[in-house]
Amino acid sequence: MPADPADPAEAAWDRAVTAFVRHLADERGLSPNTVAAYRRDVGELATWSADFAIEPDEVTLQVLRRFIGQRRRDGLARSSIGRKRAALRTFFAWARRRGLVTTDPAALLDAPRSDRRLPKVLRTDQVAALIGHAAGEGPIAQRDAAILELLYASGARVSELVTLDLDAIDVPRRTLRLHGKGDKQRLVPLGLPAIAVLTRWLDDGRPEVLSTAQTAGHATCDEAVLLSRRGGRIDRTEVYRMVRARGLAAGVGHVTPHVLRHSYATHLLEGGADLRSVQELLGHAALATTQTYTHVSREHLREVYVQAHPRA
Repeated sequence: MPADPADPAEAAWDRAVTAFVRHLADERGLSPNTVAAYRRDVGELATWSADFAIEPDEVTLQVLRRFIGQRRRDGLARSSIGRKRAALRTFFAWARRRGLVTTDPAALLDAPRSDRRLPKVLRTDQVAALIGHAAGEGPIAQRDAAILELLYASGARVSELVTLDLDAIDVPRRTLRLHGKGDKQRLVPLGLPAIAVLTRWLDDGRPEVLSTAQTAGHATCDEAVLLSRRGGRIDRTEVYRMVRARGLAAGVGHVTPHVLRHSYATHLLEGGADLRSVQELLGHAALATTQTYTHVSREHLREVYVQAHPRA
């Protein structure tokens, strides 16, 4: 909300948050969703601090701990609190570099102890059941099968999937160009099953969806790979709903697009891929993020050992 000129604290926070958001979007090139998350987390501190007439340069470590403590008492999940801590550390480090604050109070803000749960991963037979359930006649079934194949065959994030344009696919070379976080692009290979299902959608199902939508007078998106029933670019909400419904119908349980990304990474590591290669394929900026999947693989190896070793 616009700052009240009579309220110095609110005005100072408004200027700082506006400049920070501009930095994230224009200089760092972060995605709109990531920028919105930073704006929301830092904006909460801004509103809370302004209520106590605390300007950005007056925030201390004690103030931050009181703010975090209040969020905890409000029942916020530990993962959400961890995200807010990270956002505040990023904000104050930036504000210190820009001279908006004289010290960085968040530099000593303790990170919460990690209780990260291992990501849910499907077995290969469950992936086959999920994709097999979507196989069928009709353009929407062809589209759904293509979405599931692409999610598992490329490890794409759902945001990367829904923004795919036709020129991102190279069928002869069996590669897919994904536009990831931080405006970074990467090429990922596709297997023959994914190419076969994708080609069927592009050659048969997609033209039928476009034709039907245009006949009905709907505005269509001619460059998008994946379309809604009305011929426009499919959105992430529709993908989530479809994947969840297909998972339940196939008897696989609760499945999300990110579960297929987790499965992609884990199955690569279990198959012998090295960690650096998987990092590149996933588009992770930090290797530590990819290392989460090594824990999943170790759990898989433990299960194999218990089942197979006579003295397990």
